[in-house]
Amino acid sequence: MIIIKTQRERLLEPLQSVIGIVERRHTLPILSNVLIHSVGKEVAFTATDLEVQIRARTQLEEAGEAQAVTLPARKLYDILRSLPNEAAVALETKENRLTVKAGKSRFSLQTLPGQDFPTVAPSTEKGVVVLKLAQKTLKELLERVQYAMAQQDVRYYLNGTLLNVSGTQLTLVATDGHRLSYTTENLQDQHDRAEIILPRKTVSELIKLLAPTDEPVKITLRTNQAEFVFGHIELLSKVIDGKFPDFTRVIPTQYGKHLTLNRMDLLQALQRASILSNDKIHGVRLLLSKNNLAVVCTNNEQEEAQEDLDVQYSQEAIDIGFNITYLMDVMNHLTSETVVYSFGDANSSVLITVPGAEDHFKYVVMPMRI
Repeated sequence: MIIIKTQRERLLEPLQSVIGIVERRHTLPILSNVLIHSVGKEVAFTATDLEVQIRARTQLEEAGEAQAVTLPARKLYDILRSLPNEAAVALETKENRLTVKAGKSRFSLQTLPGQDFPTVAPSTEKGVVVLKLAQKTLKELLERVQYAMAQQDVRYYLNGTLLNVSGTQLTLVATDGHRLSYTTENLQDQHDRAEIILPRKTVSELIKLLAPTDEPVKITLRTNQAEFVFGHIELLSKVIDGKFPDFTRVIPTQYGKHLTLNRMDLLQALQRASILSNDKIHGVRLLLSKNNLAVVCTNNEQEEAQEDLDVQYSQEAIDIGFNITYLMDVMNHLTSETVVYSFGDANSSVLITVPGAEDHFKYVVMPMRI
């Protein structure tokens, strides 16, 4: 029975959208599969890892048989990718097999019943918060903070990004306990207060899937779920159950030493100096004196790299150490021409902001002894 007959691209595009969350090895074999559900001219591809579910839809030129079947996602993806761009593809089912036909090529794949696929339904709770943003805006907000998320920290609430809605402001915060990134966006409408922690995987998939366009993304925030609908994609995610730390206590407000730097000049100096940084601690010393910033890295072989930058600075000298990776991360993810470094003393964190947008982006890095 032919369930789908269409051009290769019509199947490959939605499959690319969902393939990112398919686990290669899973205790439940069906989670390595993609659910293909065809009704009339519409086909929906669904993948899940039980934490995140992504559904992508596509429209066909002609209707096929209504059918729900699951088959190995990676194998189907590799087959479609290997076919010529203009190939016409037909999917036929017979008992527990599905055959992919294209030209003189035939691929027979094992299937599992569609009714066994563990799809997650959106919660029906009341009092949810719904907002709309341009896709490019949400993508930029997530990119601005995601690199500060923790990775597999026992403090599980740090392995994600805080998303906070209050009135007309949307705030995103990520921290791993050593650094913190914070960004805000003004919303057009007034909203009730809502606060959730998005898992790392959800954040990564959203960054990949969101397009740099003004097309809207509809965000629905529930107690234990977050739903994102944009283009032909629906992403439904569980949220991390935990209390995010009070980030307002970490962000300095009284620093008096400020240094404006060209972002690319500083990034390139950090990249060159990092060649001789210690492989384990990745330390860098920033030596700030009158009209000069020295970036210094040393390693266990007593080798040293020093980069000097001309700056406008006339306050007291500072000698302070940081993880150089943390400094390069933020420089790589900003797009502004200049950045502002604000210091307290040699034992205090550094606050990094963007000129003219100090309230909309803040990045804090704790110092380290070198």
